[in-house]
Amino acid sequence: MHTIMVMGGGFVLLAVFLLAGRLLGDGSSAALAVAARWFIPAWFAGAGINMAVGVIKAGYSVAEELPIFLLIFAVPAVAAGLVWWKFGR
Repeated sequence: MHTIMVMGGGFVLLAVFLLAGRLLGDGSSAALAVAARWFIPAWFAGAGINMAVGVIKAGYSVAEELPIFLLIFAVPAVAAGLVWWKFGR
């Protein structure tokens, strides 16, 4: 359940980035592509923090947390990559 909630948080963060790109940018679709491009490293850091909490606080090993980290990072990052690809042309 925690994994789904964290991935949901990733999608919420992606929506915030896209909204900020639309509002702070020039309103074009290229602004959405830039926002999606900036989201990916920000989400990598967020997913990494989640992994660190799992290792440090919850007591999981890095080997146990790594597949969860990859899943948590990859799903919203792929969505952002698709937005970047679609609007970045």
